[in-house]
Order: sequence, then C-alpha cells, then structure tokens
Amino acid sequence: MESTLRAILPDAALLKMYEQMVLSREFEEACAEQYTKGHITGFLHLYSGQEAVAVGATTALHRDDYILSAYREHAQAIIRGAEPRRVMAELFGKATGICKGKGGSMHLFDPALSFMGGYAIVGGQLPIAAGVAFAAKFRREERIAACFFGDGAVNQGTFHEALNWARLWELPVLYVCENNFYGIGTEVHRASALADIHKRTCGYDIPSARVDGMDVLAVFEQVKWAAEWVREQSRPYLVEAMTYRFRGHSMADPGKYRSAAEVELWKARDPIPNFARRLLAEGIASEAELAAILEKARATVAEAVKYAEESPWPEDDEVWKDIYV
Repeated sequence: MESTLRAILPDAALLKMYEQMVLSREFEEACAEQYTKGHITGFLHLYSGQEAVAVGATTALHRDDYILSAYREHAQAIIRGAEPRRVMAELFGKATGICKGKGGSMHLFDPALSFMGGYAIVGGQLPIAAGVAFAAKFRREERIAACFFGDGAVNQGTFHEALNWARLWELPVLYVCENNFYGIGTEVHRASALADIHKRTCGYDIPSARVDGMDVLAVFEQVKWAAEWVREQSRPYLVEAMTYRFRGHSMADPGKYRSAAEVELWKARDPIPNFARRLLAEGIASEAELAAILEKARATVAEAVKYAEESPWPEDDEVWKDIYV
C-alpha cells in the first residue's frame, strides 16, 4: 500500500518540493526559448523530465553537503539555492552571472552553496567528488559529497577509478547515476555489457540501490537513507535513479533515435503532474494553490530573463582574471 505523503514529510516540505520541480521545469523551458532567440549560445542541455531526481536528492542532503554534477545542472544549482536570475545571466554570458559570465550553461559553480560545479567533460566530476569527500574526511567534517552523473559516464575510466579510490580510502561520497537510458543517442544496453548500472559497484565492494527517478518521494527516501549511511560509515554508496529526459540530449539534438510512442509513454509518468495529483488527493494543496505556485514560478523565470537581458557584458579585462584560483 502506498504510504501517505504526510507520513514522509510535513505539508510545507512537500509543497516546497513541488514548487522546486515546477520552477525547474519553467526555467528550462524558458532556456529553450531564449536559445532559439539566440540569447543563449553554445551547447544547452535541458533537464525537463528529470526534476524528481534533483529535488528529491537535494532535499535529502544536509545543507552543507557538497554537490557536484555534469552539464545538465541548471536545476540542481537552483534547487541548492542559486538565484534563478543569476543562473540565467550566466547562460546569457553576462557579468552578473553566477560565474561572471565565464562558465555558461555547463559550468555553474558556487562554493558558498557547496555547489562544486557542473562539468562538461563526461565523468570529469567523479574523481573530483572523491577528492572533495577526502577533504571533508581529512578535516573531520560531518559532510558528504553527492556526485550526480548520467548513464553515459559509466563506461569512462574515471567512473571505475573514482569508485575504486572511494572504497579503498573509505570516502564519504554518494554517487547518484541519473539513468535516462541514452548517452546522447546511444541506448545504455547498446554501449554497456551490464545495463543494470547499480550492479557494477559489486566489483568495488560498494553497496548500491535502484530507485524510480520519476517519483520525487521515492528518490528522497532512498537518497536520505543512503546519505546517512555514507555519513555514518564514511564509505561510498551508489544510487541509480531511473529517469527520462523529455527533450533531446541538447538543443542541437532532434532526438530522432527515440520513437514518439516511447516519449509519450514516459511523459505519462511526468513527475510534476503526478505529484500534483497526490497533493490534491491527500488534501495537502488545492487546485488554486497549485495554480498559484505555477504563476509564481513563471513570474520568477520572467524576471530572470529580464535581468539577464538588461545585465552588462563582462569588461574586456575580465579575460585575465580568475585564471588560477
């Protein structure tokens, strides 16, 4: 029997999770529009469809736990606390961006939020997360490193090297694989001898679990348990979240390798309307309250776009700054 929402979290926390998923979706869809207008250039990888993973996992972590991610990280930065307008300004390449316009879509970073970056190199964040976890253990801090990555990273050498280090040195790092079934346009089973990614950790004596990545509360409960285990044991753990991106790999990808029927099947499992139905069914929110949350998110995103449009470009001499940190 499905547990009631209130048995898991208070009403305010449940509504916050819904707000964060809605804000993330509205932000990403606005990014797509700004890309088509030419305001955002370069590569743009959108998170629409995967919101339950970022929201559920981040809610389960402590506020000072480190977070590292790949290049599909706008939502994760915002959920951790980055201002949407500063993230949008970064995507526009403006001086008011979270990285002064120097990072762009794939390199959001804010150490004040313990958000230790998005990484464009596939699998590049995996050993860095081990290093960050090593630092936390060396300093005897009660914090862990949570490292998000896609299924396309698991055949990189860094995946195996990082897991080996993490177990050998008993590091407090939680690896979260967002398995959306495609590494760009290649299905997991066509590139991996073992498509059940969470089972790969047995070679490193690391426990693991698989979770429904389209259910925000399932992700929350699994990651909360795993994060506390990592914290108490000072050992690594891996969670494989089964999810789906509704758009192509990037805005440059028409996604012709997926059938319309497959996409529609997964859109029926959209984590946002499905969670909304549960909130309504249990009397935690009304239709009017959910509509108000949507309008607030759209207003926030509209303000973020306006802020990015009106922000100045970086000064020419900024090219010589922040080279070494």
